Amino acid sequence: MTYVIAQPCVDLLDKACIEECPVDCIYEGKRMLYIHPDECVDCGACEPVCPVEAIFYEDDTPDQWKDFYKANVEFFDDLGSPGGASKVGKIDKDHPIVSALPPQAQEA
Repeated sequence: MTYVIAQPCVDLLDKACIEECPVDCIYEGKRMLYIHPDECVDCGACEPVCPVEAIFYEDDTPDQWKDFYKANVEFFDDLGSPGGASKVGKIDKDHPIVSALPPQAQEA
């Protein structure tokens, strides 16, 4: 099991979760952040600091965002496991589920 970042993160990229993650497993794509399922240690430090409540334990992901588990896993298909997001920096892509979304309005 792992944590999943879902649609509320799209176009927000707050990054408070990155600062809290003790294992550096939260990677930045073009429009949202992704948790590497093989690097996440299920500590849960990221979940309470997310300002838009976009992070869920895999089994607790709301039904409307269940596809984001797949997006978080498949985002790393060609990247593999680099052993930390800080080694890679921002990744110039998103999963097709994210890329297909219209721009997400953010509250002012």
